[in-house]
Order: sequence, then structure tokens, then C-alpha cells
Amino acid sequence: MEEPAPELSDGEVLLRRWREDDLIPLHHVVHDSLDHLEPFMPWAVGGYTEADAAEFLRTTVREWRDGEAYGYANVSAEGEILGAASLMTRIGDGGLEIGYWLGKQHTGCGLVTRAAALLTAEAFRVGANRVEIRHDAANERSGLVPERLGFTRVGSGPADLPGGVASTGVHVYWRITAEEWLSTRSG
Repeated sequence: MEEPAPELSDGEVLLRRWREDDLIPLHHVVHDSLDHLEPFMPWAVGGYTEADAAEFLRTTVREWRDGEAYGYANVSAEGEILGAASLMTRIGDGGLEIGYWLGKQHTGCGLVTRAAALLTAEAFRVGANRVEIRHDAANERSGLVPERLGFTRVGSGPADLPGGVASTGVHVYWRITAEEWLSTRSG
């Protein structure tokens, strides 16, 4: 598989690789959204320090270099960090998984759906055979994203990763193939 582009945009949503100078803005958006993120994001449980943000940024550099995950900052036209989105190789066999979160003040505007659409298109451009999105069964808002984009709900099962304070321990799995993606875009 080819490496994804360092920047993706649809003219409204901009995803770009994380940078070292994102430390303070990343910390602020997460810290200001802890009550919104803690229910389903285990890394937000119990607070989020500047050291946590620094470790996250180091991890994104390493994961990109090693081809494990491709993490992007979701930024406004003015450069404000709104949240994050990523393509991850952990599902194997030529597939890529999408992950995302937004600061609470930026939800409800379609930004995650647009970001996931950009990542899905990029995943297929770089050679993925399928794209998946997983979310906690209780996180209904997160499930609206793949549904809006034409993904098929393919099942549910025990979460293979820990969740936040409201997590059920059950993940819902959504999937789309390149052929399905293209058919949703041409109709």
C-alpha cells in the first residue's frame, strides 16, 4: 500500500499531519472537551496533560514512519485544532480503519463525516481493499458517520481495545469496499 498524502481537504475540512507546534492547541482542545471525550476515549479518562499531548505527537510521528497509522489534525481554515482523524493498519489484510474525535464545541456540523469521507477516499487511493469504522455500541453519534457515508454495519463483538467511562465493552463494526464506495459517489 502507498503512503497517504500528508494533507487532505475537500475545501471545507482540512486534515493535515500532526506537527510539533500542535502541542499546546491539542492540549487545550482535549482539556476543554474532557467531559465530551471521557465517555468513549480511554486516553481522556482522568484528565489530559501537556505531557500526554507530547507523547501523542511523538507516537503519531513514529506510527506514520513505521506505517502503523496515519494521524491527522482536523483543523479550521484559520488553523485551529478541531479534533483528530486517522487511518490505522491494525485490521490487517489490506484494510484500513478510521478513527476520529472532535472537540465538543465543534460537533454537530458534519466535520467528522467530511473527515471520514476524505480518509475513506484516500484509503482506496493508496490501495486499501476495505475501510472499517468501529465504535462503542453506546456511542450512537459515532455510528451515524459510517451510516451517512454508505458503510454497511457488519456486526458487533467484544471490544478489542479499552473504552472510556461510558463504554459498553461492545464494538459495532462498519465496512465499505472500494467498489461500494465508488457506487455511493457516482449515484
